[in-house]
Amino acid sequence: MILKRVILKNFRSYRAETRIDTDVFTTLIGRNDAGKSSILEALEIFFNQELVKIELADVSAGSDSQEIRIGCVFGGASDADLVLDETAKTTPRSEYLLNSEGDLEIHKMFDCGAARIKESVFAVADHPVNDQMDDLLFLKNADLKRRAATLNIDENDMDRRSNPSIRSAIWRSANPLAREPKELPLDKEDAKKIWEGLRKHLPLFALFRADRPSKDEDSEVQDPMKIAVQEALRGVQDDLEAIERTIREKTSEIANQTIEKLKEIAPHLAGQISPEFRADRKWDQLFKISLKGENDIPINKRGSGVRRLILLSFFRASAERKKIQSKATSIIYAIEEPETSQHPIQQKLLMEAFLELVDESCQILVTTHNPALAGLVPVQSIRHIHTVNGQPEIQQGPEILQTVANVLGVLADHRIKALVCVEGPHDVSFLKYISQILHAGDEDIVDLENDERVAIFPIGGSSLLQWVRERYLKGLNRPEVHLYDRGTDNPPKYQVAVNEVNRRIDGSYANLTGKREIENYLHPDAIREEIGVEVRFGDADRVPEIVAAAIHNASPDAVRRWGELDPETVETKISNAKRRLNVGAARRMTTERLLITDPDRHLENWLRMVGQACRRP
Repeated sequence: MILKRVILKNFRSYRAETRIDTDVFTTLIGRNDAGKSSILEALEIFFNQELVKIELADVSAGSDSQEIRIGCVFGGASDADLVLDETAKTTPRSEYLLNSEGDLEIHKMFDCGAARIKESVFAVADHPVNDQMDDLLFLKNADLKRRAATLNIDENDMDRRSNPSIRSAIWRSANPLAREPKELPLDKEDAKKIWEGLRKHLPLFALFRADRPSKDEDSEVQDPMKIAVQEALRGVQDDLEAIERTIREKTSEIANQTIEKLKEIAPHLAGQISPEFRADRKWDQLFKISLKGENDIPINKRGSGVRRLILLSFFRASAERKKIQSKATSIIYAIEEPETSQHPIQQKLLMEAFLELVDESCQILVTTHNPALAGLVPVQSIRHIHTVNGQPEIQQGPEILQTVANVLGVLADHRIKALVCVEGPHDVSFLKYISQILHAGDEDIVDLENDERVAIFPIGGSSLLQWVRERYLKGLNRPEVHLYDRGTDNPPKYQVAVNEVNRRIDGSYANLTGKREIENYLHPDAIREEIGVEVRFGDADRVPEIVAAAIHNASPDAVRRWGELDPETVETKISNAKRRLNVGAARRMTTERLLITDPDRHLENWLRMVGQACRRP
């Protein structure tokens, strides 16, 4: 699952209902006290309530309601397997638990009006509303069978042992089946089993606060280690469930034997007793791991900058591990102010590590009030939070950097001589590795990774032309060097943007790739060494799709062939392949391989133009 949206109402400064769209990488930027941390802490309350617990003080000041709403919208959940019991397997789609956009929308309501805060869980869904068909989720098996009999449902159309099967048969009998948006309580009657099944598919959520206390059990480094334990446990979840079933069977057998013996001496008492197995397990609390440094000094007792570097190393280790794993746990990392206690170079490394880590199974949300970090992340990831009449408002879109610059101010770094503009973060990764390879053989070619004269901006393909025309970077008074994918359109999609940049008289320069896109410059041997698949492609082929298809079809666990997958799954796999190509395969390129894939030296000539811009007075 991927978190697509956060919904807040009557939570702290978010009195009116506010919807915050999220992506695989989301940057919440704004002034102090704008409401950035409240979003992350609301998510901690939704998922865990460990580091942050709901309190009466969280109700919006001056509100006439004592009810707080925190909602999350998840994509990729429609066909998640929900195992309700041994005979009942279903999906959110089959149970009509998806909203009108086909996503899973879960809201948690907190009633703070009583002495003890009461929590309720709802699914906001496009659900059946036909008479006698709008309450099926809340009926037990006996009630469902009676309802089916009342509606004259043929018993041959359902498995009477399975609640999902009975519900499906009843809904199929409607002609037509009418649906409307509804709030379905998931903590009521039989719907509780559905919620338990859904919870197993929700992402793990880890919050790293800027002002976390430095103690052994709640430190900057302990939480990543806790997540590592949870990831390891998920990897053996089937084994743990098998252990639980065995214990359930054995203990139930002993309990029943006890009751039988009780019948011999007190039958009236035995008739009142039945075995009930309660598996209140918390496996993650059985395992703990800590890190110690020199002289056995706990890492969490070191300075905050060191602790943050440990965090950086954890993320990098996660990124490397995920390259090897074919199926990773879904995780959301939420980090407050990653720039805290860090040198600017370390800030840059941290943000780049985040960008390498994200994919459809790993999301990252960061908060910052440092506008300089906005230039290190994709513009489509930025959410600017500002206050209007005491209520936070969310801004996003291609013009957001200009807004951030105007509101927060940008101090130009005089070391920077040229601004490099590309479509997305994957292009940044690819070009950095290629520039290092070429720089090793010719120092006149700029090294994008280590040259302090260069700042790189991923400006986003969909908003690229607006970036060029509005000249959002003009205030930095530096020449811009752009590189865009050629694509397959004729004329090329971004030719207009290239022409506009090249008409400037400030030393700016733009060009298109000589091939379809940046991945076409990869050598098949580099792809094979990194990903383990053999592929062949031409200059106009869509390489990420070819590689994604090869990975999928080579997997022994693939039930369906590539052409049988739904569009959402296909795009997810293409996105993951694109990341692996631009990070892993690009690292395996060599000068010799570049001479084969780029005989006309398109990339080298473009990098020389970047160097030329850096040398302008």
